[in-house]
Amino acid sequence: MSEPSDQFDESDQFDDIVAAETDRDPDLAVIEAGSRTLRAQAGPPEGDPVPARPADPEVDKALRDVETELSSRWGETKLEPSVTRIAALMDVLGEPQRAYPSIHITGTNGKTSTARMIEALLAAFELRTGRYTSPHVQTITERISLDGAPISAERFIETYEDIKPYVELVDAREEYRLSFFEVVTGMAYAAFADAPVDVAVVEVGMGGTWDATNVIDAQVAVVTPIDLDHTDRLGDTPGAIAVEKSGIVKQGATVILAQQPVDAAQVMLKKAVEVDATVAREGMEFGVVSREVAVGGQLLTLRGLGGEYEEVFLPVHGAHQAHNAAVALAAVEAFFGIGAEHARTLDIDTIRRAFASVSTPGRLEVVRKSPTVVLDAAHNPHGARASAEGISESFGFSRLIGVVSTSSDKDAKGLLEAFEPIFAEVVVTANSSPRATDVDALAAIAVEVFGEDRVVVEPRLDDAIETAITLAEEEGEYAGAGVLVTGSIFTVGDARLLLGRR
Repeated sequence: MSEPSDQFDESDQFDDIVAAETDRDPDLAVIEAGSRTLRAQAGPPEGDPVPARPADPEVDKALRDVETELSSRWGETKLEPSVTRIAALMDVLGEPQRAYPSIHITGTNGKTSTARMIEALLAAFELRTGRYTSPHVQTITERISLDGAPISAERFIETYEDIKPYVELVDAREEYRLSFFEVVTGMAYAAFADAPVDVAVVEVGMGGTWDATNVIDAQVAVVTPIDLDHTDRLGDTPGAIAVEKSGIVKQGATVILAQQPVDAAQVMLKKAVEVDATVAREGMEFGVVSREVAVGGQLLTLRGLGGEYEEVFLPVHGAHQAHNAAVALAAVEAFFGIGAEHARTLDIDTIRRAFASVSTPGRLEVVRKSPTVVLDAAHNPHGARASAEGISESFGFSRLIGVVSTSSDKDAKGLLEAFEPIFAEVVVTANSSPRATDVDALAAIAVEVFGEDRVVVEPRLDDAIETAITLAEEEGEYAGAGVLVTGSIFTVGDARLLLGRR
């Protein structure tokens, strides 16, 4: 067998995740030092915080030990395209992933936001939910959620210890040991069965067909917009990428299909025919009827599979999030059996309450004011264009300063070009990941896109944020000024730490 690919994948999976809490300690020390000033300036944080490291030193040490053990395995970016090992693990665990129904989500962008919306809707109808998403923003426990909240550090440790003997058993049988992502996926499925949950909402890591999550037989398959990303691994056209992602569509399932490029849609429809799946298409069977910007978010009218839902407040920004909401609603309707043959609407008050509770950390997230600082995890051109449109529509900054650090395998030029029309200036920096693009290399790309006069270089993220705030303040009394920190989930995670979002 050839050596697996070592392609870096940051949006759906990221490598050496445990090094984020071990090898990265010197960088985190720099961030913590710089954060004292920034947190003092920021005032009370807004939005939905993610959990901090455990307060109990013994628990924190035990969690670090688990992370260290996980880090000894292949990182999420070193892939051998197969579900053989994860299937073997499920077998020795007693097939925990079959103990509950599932909703499976693939696509290029919007997967995590859509998953969180689906989870909120199901919970509002009093179903116990498990949610598995990747990557995490700050804490590894974020990846596995029960009842809308990350599992505790204690439960994460206990789940790992419970399955560890079975992991070692599979390791001994297979040519390659289980990877980091495979083990954590196994942990999620085991934790959901142990809870137990009424339904699991599962986001793929990369692709679909050979993704470790694809040992479930989900009755609802959700496909968010497909665009170019991870082209070395998935293909260089939306249609080619769709071939891999269509692997989550199972026999007799319902496919909820967001608006897609024509070639990607054709692939998905062909797959549905092959497995006798039912397809609901955004813009045809469901969609966004109307939307208007509102204080703190947007007000929507959504058309679901069974009818219209009016005056739905969504407390997140951007047209792309409205479309994610329509996809999430259709997925939940399909889960409840609502469709052309059983047309009815779900309780509107429950729908409104669910969407009003949605939070999406690191997605056009406001973390401070005066001037306003927004974080967004856009990491490819498609995501950056959506974020640029969203921030222009919802905030109306007269002067916006960008703080950008990307990962070295990403299309940094395409991302910067997407943001160029809305950035007055851009501060180029580096996050604490060993995969961060070299600052000088990123600066050279930024100069090519923005011109030398609009590019500032600050190698440390804490300095970059302070510089951006200073540049924004030049507007005078913070009038219409803002800062957008973006380019990578690592960048957003570090910035959240700097600004006290623990």
